[in-house]
Amino acid sequence: MKVLWITSNYPSDEQPGSGVFHETQVQALLKLGVEVTVISPIPRNLSLFRYMRKQYRAKSNIPFRYIRKGVTVYRPIYLAFPGQLRWAQPHNRIAQSILKTLSVLDIEFDLIHAHFAMPSGGAASVVSKQKRIPWVLTLHGSDVNIYPNFSKSARKMFVNTVIEANHVMAVDVNLQKKTNDVTGRDSIVLPIGIDLERYQKQEYRKQDLRRRLRIPIDKKLILFVGRLVENKGVFELAQALESLPDEVAVVYVGDGSAAEQLRQNPELNRRLFLTGQIENERVKEYLLASDVLALPSYSEGMPTVVIEALASKVPVISTAVGGVPDLFSTYPHYLIEKKSVSSLVERIQDVLYRNLYTDESQQELLEIVNKNYDAQKNASLLMDVYTQAIKSTN
Repeated sequence: MKVLWITSNYPSDEQPGSGVFHETQVQALLKLGVEVTVISPIPRNLSLFRYMRKQYRAKSNIPFRYIRKGVTVYRPIYLAFPGQLRWAQPHNRIAQSILKTLSVLDIEFDLIHAHFAMPSGGAASVVSKQKRIPWVLTLHGSDVNIYPNFSKSARKMFVNTVIEANHVMAVDVNLQKKTNDVTGRDSIVLPIGIDLERYQKQEYRKQDLRRRLRIPIDKKLILFVGRLVENKGVFELAQALESLPDEVAVVYVGDGSAAEQLRQNPELNRRLFLTGQIENERVKEYLLASDVLALPSYSEGMPTVVIEALASKVPVISTAVGGVPDLFSTYPHYLIEKKSVSSLVERIQDVLYRNLYTDESQQELLEIVNKNYDAQKNASLLMDVYTQAIKSTN
């Protein structure tokens, strides 16, 4: 079986932390004998905008073609405009860049799998019609919770895309329900998951890891992993330091538009540390070196790093957004309010000084992860979806 993946993000040497959850699923599919080719088009803004905004230049060094962990990845360019998802959907331009790549390189496939309804799903629909190949769609979070609310045209695009897919999957129950409410289309819940065995192997002592990673040995460490942008709650986390003891520090793993402002924090390099993007394989080391993972996001789908932390028995402090409440169904009081520094400070103190996470609660949360978020098991379920989609169009 040959499957073409279409997604707006996929890891590269230049941006190793971008779309790592996609790579997790692709690697699980490879073990099942599925041949996956990834096309992840890169937006190229007009030169004036690239000069003005750093994020418009961020992907300029990524090559058109590279092989990563046995998978061929293509990154064709398409013309993009600032704020385009709000007012001018780029799916046709993205689709043309994909179709050109397929034609020039004579790439053949049996099925298209698009990730995120906007803009990749819209582009996949165009490619599917042109090639007369079935396609399936995975909804991840922002494509359901945020983008359809930008404008009437964005909402219409979302609805049409979801309806046109041969099969639709959502990574959590909340997305499934909201998608049905908005579009009338049902979907199946199929999380991506993680490589559970790798995260449950405790290979290093915490102090040794901290020395290797060059992070404080004598602090209580709060870890953040993700894009450094405002809606991930990164500023609330930095502000929380002001109300916490001097022995508490925060380590941010990732990069984004908020990085420069965080670098202006007076606690930088004393209680606040920025690592930049890292390979996903190293996330485990930072998790095991930390005392707690914090993810105070305003909106999420099913954040992979939360699953990874629970699999490693690392306490998690998260807002009650997206699929997180499903994970914490037995312990909803562990979750916090979004945009609330006081709620974040209180929960950090609960975890670090009041033993909120017990051996029993950590084991129960681990069992939930083991049951629902095994990447290899979920890849087998995904392969069944692929087979159904192909058979239904033959």
